[in-house]
Amino acid sequence: MTKIRTLVEKINNGDNALFRQLYGNDASVLKQQAERYESLMREFEEAHGTEDVELFSSPGRTEVGGNHTDHQFGRVLAGAVNMDNIAVVAKNDSDVIKIKSAGYPEFTVDISDLSKDESKLYTSEALVKGICARMKELGYNIGGFTAHIHGNVLKGSGLSSSASFEVLIGAIISHLFNDGKIDPVVNAQIGQWAENNYFGKPCGLMDQTACSVGGFITIDFKDPSEPVVKALDFDFMKTGYVLVITDTGGDHANLNDEYASLPSEMKSVAQALGKSVMREVSYEELLKAIPEIRSKVGDRAILRAIHFLGDNERVVSQVEALESNRFDDFLRMVIASGNSSYMYNQNVYTSHDSRQQSVALGLALSAGILEGKGAWRVHGGGFAGTIQAFVPQELLDEYVNTLESVFGAGHCHKLFIRTKGSIKLEL
Repeated sequence: MTKIRTLVEKINNGDNALFRQLYGNDASVLKQQAERYESLMREFEEAHGTEDVELFSSPGRTEVGGNHTDHQFGRVLAGAVNMDNIAVVAKNDSDVIKIKSAGYPEFTVDISDLSKDESKLYTSEALVKGICARMKELGYNIGGFTAHIHGNVLKGSGLSSSASFEVLIGAIISHLFNDGKIDPVVNAQIGQWAENNYFGKPCGLMDQTACSVGGFITIDFKDPSEPVVKALDFDFMKTGYVLVITDTGGDHANLNDEYASLPSEMKSVAQALGKSVMREVSYEELLKAIPEIRSKVGDRAILRAIHFLGDNERVVSQVEALESNRFDDFLRMVIASGNSSYMYNQNVYTSHDSRQQSVALGLALSAGILEGKGAWRVHGGGFAGTIQAFVPQELLDEYVNTLESVFGAGHCHKLFIRTKGSIKLEL
């Protein structure tokens, strides 16, 4: 543990290398982050009367390649972003975990009883208990601690605030009770297990892995029980581009049927060909079968299957481009992925309200500014909500001003892919 006053001095140094890796080189941003940490530490000290604490940070994530491929056992490309959950933590020498998160009710978890509690489904308590249960099952040490958490990973933005929280808890337990030896991918798998089994929500592994590992990662879900995870050696900060996530608005209510139609239609094509998911189907097989299955599955299902096959292979090419430092080629493939989502996957607009097309409008505005100079695409599940753009620094002001003039001030969020995942801060 480190004294709060020592940590305050280190983060206010103004030239902290780790802070720059987490939050960039903008002096005003670094000052804001230092104030954020100091405020959380002072709050902790006032509440608990101790100065001996540890600091943790866990990023959000953005999907970069492979749109709606994971549920068909495909490939994805994702990255950790510089919006994060931070925590001030101290052991409390008990069997109780106490967590206070800004904007949420304080809660406790008694780790002497790790049985699943159905009354706590869909709560943070369930996630924490599930993480502890899985860690104990895998032979790791667990223990009581007190944590104050502050998050700025936007809710509903597609940046995965829940996965960030899960692997933050995992990192805390790893460092406090296991000498920091829990592998980041194992931490991600534990978070996924807790979300599936204790929280009550089925989910893949992409979100937790991107948040836990950091940087760019690619995951191959061909065998979903043992997904292959690879971290890429690529420094986004050196590209001169900014990742901008824009909330275009739109109503997420009543979209369950839209989201459900994507995996169900892709699977209907696979099943018509005697397979279970589209990963088992080749383009040649699909092309040959279209005349026979078209009336059975429908044209949109076939188009969505074509999207899967193209985007699944495109992830491989995106990874190769990043590993070869061919960023311009990577950007062209981001656009190609976005166009495929728009034309074939058809998750840029809803099928029941033609008047509301905020995502499509945001993409049109992005193309007008970034054509030949950047990249843009739908972000996440689609239909409503966010878009993603890679914007060169010289066009950043024009891009943000244009989109915020339409969607509102504060709707553009300037980010970058950070190299660090969920970590204890060694200042």
